[in-house]
Amino acid sequence: MTGYVANGPAMPLIIQVALDAAAFGYDLLYSYTVPADWADRIAVGMRVAVPFGRGNRRRLAMILKVLQKSSQESSESEMVLKPVAALLDAEPVLTAELFMLVNWLHEHTFCTWYDAVRAVLPGGLQIRLEERYLPLEPPSAVKLTDKEHNFLRMMQLAKTQRERDMLVQEDGDSEKQRIIASLVQKGCLLATSEGKQLIGDSTKKMVRLSRSYLENETAYRPTPKQTQAVRVLQEHEALSVKECAYFAAVGETVVQNLVKAGIAEFYEAELLRVPRDAQATINPDDTVLSTEQQAAYDEISAEMLARKAVAFLLHGVTGSGKTAVFEQLIALSLNLGRSVLLMIPEISLTPQIVQYFQSRFGNRVALIHSGLSLAQRLDTDKLIRRGEVQIVIGTRSAVFAPLPDIGLIILDEEGEHSYKSEQSPRYHAAEVAKARAKYHNAALVLASATPSLESRYLAERGVYRLLKMTKRYNQAPLPEVTIVDMNEECANGNGSPFSIALSEALYENLQRGEQSILLLNRRGYHTLLQCTKCYEPIYCPNCSVPMTYHKTNGSLLCHYCGHVQPPVTICPKCGNDRLRQIGFGTQKLEEELQALLPDAKILRMDADTTMTRTAYETGFRAFAKHEYDILCGTQMIGKGLDFPNVTLVGVVSVDKALFAGDYRSYERTFSLVTQVVGRGGRGKCRGRAILQTYMPNHYVLNLAAEQDYDRFYAEELALRRALMFPPVCDLCVIGFSGVWEDKVRLAAERFVEILAENVRQQNLRLPLRVLGPVEAGYGRLNGKYRRRLLLKCKNTAEMRTFIRSLLEQAYADKAFTKISLFADMNGDCGV
Repeated sequence: MTGYVANGPAMPLIIQVALDAAAFGYDLLYSYTVPADWADRIAVGMRVAVPFGRGNRRRLAMILKVLQKSSQESSESEMVLKPVAALLDAEPVLTAELFMLVNWLHEHTFCTWYDAVRAVLPGGLQIRLEERYLPLEPPSAVKLTDKEHNFLRMMQLAKTQRERDMLVQEDGDSEKQRIIASLVQKGCLLATSEGKQLIGDSTKKMVRLSRSYLENETAYRPTPKQTQAVRVLQEHEALSVKECAYFAAVGETVVQNLVKAGIAEFYEAELLRVPRDAQATINPDDTVLSTEQQAAYDEISAEMLARKAVAFLLHGVTGSGKTAVFEQLIALSLNLGRSVLLMIPEISLTPQIVQYFQSRFGNRVALIHSGLSLAQRLDTDKLIRRGEVQIVIGTRSAVFAPLPDIGLIILDEEGEHSYKSEQSPRYHAAEVAKARAKYHNAALVLASATPSLESRYLAERGVYRLLKMTKRYNQAPLPEVTIVDMNEECANGNGSPFSIALSEALYENLQRGEQSILLLNRRGYHTLLQCTKCYEPIYCPNCSVPMTYHKTNGSLLCHYCGHVQPPVTICPKCGNDRLRQIGFGTQKLEEELQALLPDAKILRMDADTTMTRTAYETGFRAFAKHEYDILCGTQMIGKGLDFPNVTLVGVVSVDKALFAGDYRSYERTFSLVTQVVGRGGRGKCRGRAILQTYMPNHYVLNLAAEQDYDRFYAEELALRRALMFPPVCDLCVIGFSGVWEDKVRLAAERFVEILAENVRQQNLRLPLRVLGPVEAGYGRLNGKYRRRLLLKCKNTAEMRTFIRSLLEQAYADKAFTKISLFADMNGDCGV
């Protein structure tokens, strides 16, 4: 994308832009002038190159406001504004709604302006600013310093653009940058800016009959072989050169000569990098809803027909048929001429859910998730903007899909933590979905068998409308759950990961030809390597986390920073040469399972076996075809999957999740156990589940076994109220990290001082409780020490303004030099 270069406007417009890579401390909207003759082609949502700083280096920026000069404040009108260097887009890349979302993200998530811009655009639409300088002959009246003359001479002697680029590249030499800026100002260097898109469009060279031939065939006299090619093109309209030659049984030279004669022409045809061959084979009208499904559909559809922005919480037990309700609501939205956004929490769920909806709606369905290539995401975005796709299914990032006129937004498994972004901007997909539903007057459906406490709390207060589906579809019973006390198993000499009950159940299932699922939410082979003398585990050198042994590559691996090293034989703390391996992960589980059932075909699904883009689809499709008897893995197999032949679910170990150091630990454990138990008995045969634990009397595990969400909600809400944690308040986590532990600690303490000073000075009356600062759950990750400060507050515009002002003051304070700082409203406090 070559930019339009500004040439001295007489009556300039003024734009305000967000700078790419702007630090929080100077993240403002900066004003620049543009020529008046750009008025018909410049708009909000277009990218520009602007000079910034004393050296006037070109920076990539996004236009967020376009103003007439008279609309500026008088003080700013008197300022001398710099002109824009170049316009990089021919049309806006931000729609009106995406522009709204950029403002929403900036206001609600404490991110920079351009972080918000980057979040709403697909990776394939991102561009890189390339700055070029061409040497010119110095004007006669211009005087150059010796250094300027020497630099200009080197630019003139450079033989290629590559050599000139190397001369001017930014290397931290401030004097060189001043020389370049001075030469540009004196007219000795011509600066041009070009926005290079990271991923380009894909095309294919095609041949078709020319317009002139079609209008007057008698004016041309093709040879007999050319006539054969013409007949093929008349039948197929357009083909590649190779295809045309093949079907016409002639050489490629004949086709090329056809073009030279003016009978045909070459052109570049768009080549999409996403599959577009889906066929709708099932009519949604044939779906029959149960009484509970119909009641939920009727209530939601009434608001969709009225075009009202209403949020629903659809609480249905596992196997109650929520997907069928989604299907009917989606069909209604399409019949109304409106688009649909369906969100799912895990990439692992996409193969089944996409196959389900493509079989009903064909190519109107598109998929968005982080596992797609940049090129695939770019092409999907292109199809959405052109209106060729009306249903988008995807994970968290799909919430920004540029769908027009949305009639329905669905968040399936809405309580899942994966909907929360842990990087700037730190948004929750549900909150963005609410903003979009309000913008479009669309229905928002939050669905789950285990809703988050926040959602259920809001439903009780009337913010959401609660809909319940308490029975499985076709009246199938919920699985019968047995809790096995592993303390007794150990006392009886069973050192295996499998209790006697689970071992026998697995064998019986195998004999009956039925399938089983085993959950162990720990990957790797051994959990850790520990010294037998000082009992110190082998820690990652970059993190305060014990490393996990992986047998497949014979290495110790850190699951947080990715550090890999050979197993150690001597304790680095005390020098003892006797180390022991403790715990087990999915790799060892698979090995033990194969030894227990040698004839069983076992499929393991975890982060180590699903690194390729097609791993989820290939694995789950094979299991659905009964090519495997047992599916074992981590939490990715625990939710949202539907395998009718699975009649046994085993939870091998889940106790550790109860004590993860976060106030949501009980909630997440209850949800995981409830959901994985619900994978069984979804076909004709009743399912059963076996839950192994060393805490058989723990109320969370017992309520999960009973599938009793209402009692769990009451118990957990009482605990949250007593401790004052969400949902009875909001929680803002302030994070500090840096290479030096003392500096991180001092910065965190200084932030508390800044907070206290502002509370006193402003006589703040907002509800606020401060906890900390304390070391984060993992005090060191990826070489950086980490501390946390918790603010119990109410998430209001006034509170967000107050927190942003604290961040701005902190970035201006010397104590925060080389300290990374973030604020996360309703973020995790444990990790």
